[in-house]
Amino acid sequence: MILLWHAAEPIGICVFASPAASLTLRTRYFGLSNPRSEIGMRGMNANLWLLQRVVLHPTYRGAGIAAAFVRRACELCPVDWIETLTAMGRVNPFFERAGFVRVGTIRKRDHRRTTDTHPFSEPAYFVRDNHPA
Repeated sequence: MILLWHAAEPIGICVFASPAASLTLRTRYFGLSNPRSEIGMRGMNANLWLLQRVVLHPTYRGAGIAAAFVRRACELCPVDWIETLTAMGRVNPFFERAGFVRVGTIRKRDHRRTTDTHPFSEPAYFVRDNHPA
């Protein structure tokens, strides 16, 4: 967890967590052959974190600081890769501005989409190469 401060007031937070054990887009992106094996899980936990949540105080939204905050929060993480999932990834380039690459969209297993299926119910998957420059 990394906090963003303005004077003595916390105005933002990035929460990092362990990634899910299996994700098809991650497996394809990294070319993993057996991601759920003991070696695969150990390697993933040592080298990959999930940016689980980004929250910015409403007063500071739209000020152009969020992407810089996320970029800096990621730089402070001691892992080589960071991933995130976001429902708004198709309409807001926020994570691209923070140094992430959009890999794809998590599709629902039930391919019988109906007109009432909300387009944001299939989140975009992003990865950031967090190796030091």
